[in-house]
Amino acid sequence: MTSSTQLTFPPQLRVPATYMRGGTSKGVFFSLKDLPIKAQVPGAYRDALLLRIIGSPDPYAKQTDGMGGATSSTSKTVILSKSEQKNHDVDYLFGQVAIDKAFVDWSGNCGNLSAAVGAFAISNGLVDSSRIPQNGIATVRIWQANINKTIIAHVPMTQGQVQETGDFELDGVTFPAAEVQLEFMAPADAEGAMFPTGNLVDELAVPGLGNIKVTLINAGIPTIFVDAAAIGYRGTELQDAINNDEKALGLFETIRAHGAVKMGLIKHIDEAQNRQHTPKVAFVAAPLDYQASSGKRVKATEVDLLVRAMSMGKLHHAMMGTAAVAIGTAAAIPGTLVNLAAGGGNRQVVTFGHPSGVLKVGAEAELIDNQWQVTKAIMSRSARVLMEGWVRVPEPIV
Repeated sequence: MTSSTQLTFPPQLRVPATYMRGGTSKGVFFSLKDLPIKAQVPGAYRDALLLRIIGSPDPYAKQTDGMGGATSSTSKTVILSKSEQKNHDVDYLFGQVAIDKAFVDWSGNCGNLSAAVGAFAISNGLVDSSRIPQNGIATVRIWQANINKTIIAHVPMTQGQVQETGDFELDGVTFPAAEVQLEFMAPADAEGAMFPTGNLVDELAVPGLGNIKVTLINAGIPTIFVDAAAIGYRGTELQDAINNDEKALGLFETIRAHGAVKMGLIKHIDEAQNRQHTPKVAFVAAPLDYQASSGKRVKATEVDLLVRAMSMGKLHHAMMGTAAVAIGTAAAIPGTLVNLAAGGGNRQVVTFGHPSGVLKVGAEAELIDNQWQVTKAIMSRSARVLMEGWVRVPEPIV
């Protein structure tokens, strides 16, 4: 380049943002009003902006030139605004950003990042000050805009500030923090039955595998539950056992695609590639001793069942919060594969083992007019701000 050459490229955009951990996930949080005007409405520009911020699509699958962490748990974005819904404080929109594709999936919620929404909303003036105690617990009413559901976050406060530090430990997160209790209200699909086929257990025809028993449920997030033994697993597997096996990954995607059709989420299996975030696939098993990814020993006597779940084509390192809602709900309903793996019977709380350790989730379900309904699911997570300021991003070309 000679001294007379002038730069013809525009400068980077400077967008206010907060990088937060919520549960076992982390993502980039934005106030809607802080986004560029063209990104304040859904569409191609917003998607392109978020993709570039996160660093996707990346053929190297590292997201080196962005804020993403090259896993489904760390390739996430959140947009928040004062709620337009009656009796709610904040509207929460979640975007799952694909790593190797130019695609943002808006079809579902992130239960883990839900734990950070209340704290962000309080700290960024999205919750009326009259609802925030100086000390104690702030109750933040969240409208989850992807799935049109209510989440209640109980956020600890100290001297008018969100209390982030504490001694609550969450398997899958290295360090302790303050506990945030979440209530997922009426988490089943409001537009259809919680069990879309009307059955607690179905047979699903899977090419190369034959007919397998599945529980198909819309609660927290659409989920396909399979018995671990039916697909050759024990339920004690860690990430490497699945994610380094291309044949296994292909099998799970085949199950997911055919299950999505049976659930009525898509019309043809080819449509699954454009709906990566949902449904989830999880396999369940009765309790066994195993060693978690941290080296921690999990004893069979500590858990009711074992669950492993796939997220964005890979085995999740712990458990998605929305999938935990599905697990808790299915466990509360006698006869589902989840309930049977946990020993059957009636239960309002279940503790399950996942690759990073254990998690407890509660759910209240009842049979009304021969239809199962769940009033709420409850779990505890933690959250904290990792960095705040501005994210720099080249202007998207759309």
